[in-house]
Amino acid sequence: MGSGKSTLGRRLKTELGWDFIDLDDYFEAHYNTTIKAYFADFGEEAFRIAEQKMLKEVATKDRVIIASGGGAPCYFDNMKIINDSGLSIYIKLSIETLAGRLGDANQVRPLVAGKKGEELQNYIREKLSEREPYYTQAKVIADGDVMGVDGFVRIIEASGELMK
Repeated sequence: MGSGKSTLGRRLKTELGWDFIDLDDYFEAHYNTTIKAYFADFGEEAFRIAEQKMLKEVATKDRVIIASGGGAPCYFDNMKIINDSGLSIYIKLSIETLAGRLGDANQVRPLVAGKKGEELQNYIREKLSEREPYYTQAKVIADGDVMGVDGFVRIIEASGELMK
């Protein structure tokens, strides 16, 4: 959450000429509601089940960049689905960078709504502690604090994914 997956995905779409799917946007279009409203109406468990359904659907597509939600890799066998469908990249960022990004957008992210400053940093630290065992199963771990779009294009080119 807040790592820049969607922003990077849109830029890679332009650079590579592939399709781009933000899984959160795809979910909202499919269910005709916001994730925040879905959380409020049905809870996180129901959201994660529905999210996996959307992930399985988009994972079958070719020549597509998919930005998953920050929690998506951590539930069920989602990381296996992601790794089996193509090149997975974990955009690793510092807690301070994530807090800076999320502090500006916390009203639209249900898991960080209302959190600021040290409380937000502590929440991010706790979530990363829970989620990193899943994130680090990605085929590539990239330092998002220093890696630019060109670096990600080079990673994709080196993986051979452009040839598929």
